[in-house]
Amino acid sequence: MKRLYNDILIREACTDDAQQLCSWWNDGKVMAHAGFPYGLGTTVETVRQQLEDKNNNSNRHIIIYKNIPIGEMNYCEAGEKNCEIGIKICDFSMQNKGLGKIILSLFIDALFNEYGYEKILLDTNLNNKRAQHVYEQLGFKKVRTKENVWTDQAGVLQSFVDYELTRDLFVPHLN
Repeated sequence: MKRLYNDILIREACTDDAQQLCSWWNDGKVMAHAGFPYGLGTTVETVRQQLEDKNNNSNRHIIIYKNIPIGEMNYCEAGEKNCEIGIKICDFSMQNKGLGKIILSLFIDALFNEYGYEKILLDTNLNNKRAQHVYEQLGFKKVRTKENVWTDQAGVLQSFVDYELTRDLFVPHLN
């Protein structure tokens, strides 16, 4: 997938992105929302191998804004005509600027219209109210809350909210 809109580019991640992804994934501040406050502790070589593995089933993409990588997103099969997505705007200076809604709109549009998915699933940390607000503005519906289902690296129990979106509920945020 490759989507270009104004100064935003979403493109498939390649092995040349391994260093950047490794940097983000090992940064506890970037990964804390996912339950990894100490980062993943991965290596560039491990990330490179994951990107080379075509059986990985995680279609990873890089988000570029004004020619600078600012984050990543991915999708994977989640049953017939369904996929699950994830997104991180890793450059904190690019958060809270409305980019998330635009980036997700581009990504979701491609998943529905180019890839033929009928339902998009995601989950987010119960404490990530900013992300929940964005998802709900795009039309995602809260399906369930899972309380205290996972213990993060710091030993703190984490709760999650499951969301789903169908084409008829999708509210794109593109000018």
